[in-house]
Amino acid sequence: MIEFLLAPIMGGLLIAAIAGPLGSFVVWRRMAYFGDTLAHASLLGLALGFLLQIDLNLALVATCLLLAIVLVGLQRQHLVSTDTLLGILAHSALSLGLVAVSFLDNMRVDLMAYLFGDLLAVSFADLTWLAVGACFTLAVLGYYWEQLLSMTVSEELAKVEGIAVEKLRLLLMLLIGLVIALAMKFVGALIITSMLIIPAATARGLRLPQSKWPRLQA
Repeated sequence: MIEFLLAPIMGGLLIAAIAGPLGSFVVWRRMAYFGDTLAHASLLGLALGFLLQIDLNLALVATCLLLAIVLVGLQRQHLVSTDTLLGILAHSALSLGLVAVSFLDNMRVDLMAYLFGDLLAVSFADLTWLAVGACFTLAVLGYYWEQLLSMTVSEELAKVEGIAVEKLRLLLMLLIGLVIALAMKFVGALIITSMLIIPAATARGLRLPQSKWPRLQA
């Protein structure tokens, strides 16, 4: 019994470990809708993985990272507002993904499992992908943590300090896309964004006692 539950438990712990710190930046920088856009686009990656008969994890990661790069490029063009651009790409990618899945006549796809997740269907191969992605994400966040905080507080001051704001913004979007792609099979495309924003938003209301944690209050 424990062997059957080991992979889901470890997967849930890994997702929680990366959703916390990364979700903080999603909340601070008001990028919740960006996360929804990538989550919807992940269905397109799922359909492409089935059509091209390639590894689903690889297809999901490639699609989410590609869409993140496209979003950054389109934002620089200033053709439309960011929220309008995100809405267009989110629903376009979702529609294309559903249409592509409908063409899979000789293959049955459980969309509910990918929309809402299925922890009990997680294999140790999926867990390996998630573990590698989690370690990479935490390592990158730890290395660039101070620069990301400076950029979040004030991009203008960060530029004065010599921080490459544009590159950091792209890096943060790529990390969000990577986490969404890896966690889709675990918690689903419709729920992964809530994993990023709800814990971070809840933690904003917490206050640590000054007498007990003096260093954290400094």
